[in-house]
Amino acid sequence: MTNRQGTPVWYELMTRNPDAAQVFYGSVLDWHFLKTPGGPQADYRIASAGADTVAGLLPMPGHAEGMPDMWFIYVGVNDVDAVAERVKMLGGTIEMQPTDIPGIGRFAFCCDPQGAYFYLMRGDSDQNSRAFSPDTPGHCSWNELVTTDQTAALGFYRELFGWEHGCAMAMGDAGDYTFINHQGAMIGAMMDLPQSGAQPFWNFAFTVSDIDRAKSAVETGGGQVRLGPIQLPGDGGWLIQATDPNGAKIMFTGRRNH
Repeated sequence: MTNRQGTPVWYELMTRNPDAAQVFYGSVLDWHFLKTPGGPQADYRIASAGADTVAGLLPMPGHAEGMPDMWFIYVGVNDVDAVAERVKMLGGTIEMQPTDIPGIGRFAFCCDPQGAYFYLMRGDSDQNSRAFSPDTPGHCSWNELVTTDQTAALGFYRELFGWEHGCAMAMGDAGDYTFINHQGAMIGAMMDLPQSGAQPFWNFAFTVSDIDRAKSAVETGGGQVRLGPIQLPGDGGWLIQATDPNGAKIMFTGRRNH
């Protein structure tokens, strides 16, 4: 992938029930799936929206006992090893050392200083990833960091990827909702962790073609709508906060077609 450094390039769900996850996300997002043959993860499932590959489903590793089902982000970098060293220098940790996936690229699994996990990725393909494409159904539309220290977290990711402070929206007792820009484009935001003692995490929204149809699909598919649909500021459409049937948090954004 030739995406410029700091660009979200892939999304991955680590789940204890890939079959149920595939059915659920296939229904809500119209994804179709391809199981990868062999390799380090024989049951890795690649999700596509139309002609674009956007995400993967990964069975929960046996050593991850106690970790809830969770979505992760891969951020594109020019040099995985160099950026991994910078992660450590800035106070983060490397949970999985830089590793090659033949024919795919090189990656590392990291944790920021506050405790949120993310991946670094340098893909072998010359084609840009379209996994993050906010206006395209089935693609990621928003990257949200829920953290204990917004100032420190933004400083870490600024040094790592060049991410910038956008404007901030006050949310009363919940603190500021701080927008994240990357080379002039808004890619997401960060907010305060609402529960004391909980672990910070990345949360994501994917675009749907019809928000009410998506709400129905979430509920019919065994998920839970925790909030919404709520209208977003400006012409941003509508948002649903949900939990999938296996407990992973996820959001959906889209238009209301009636």
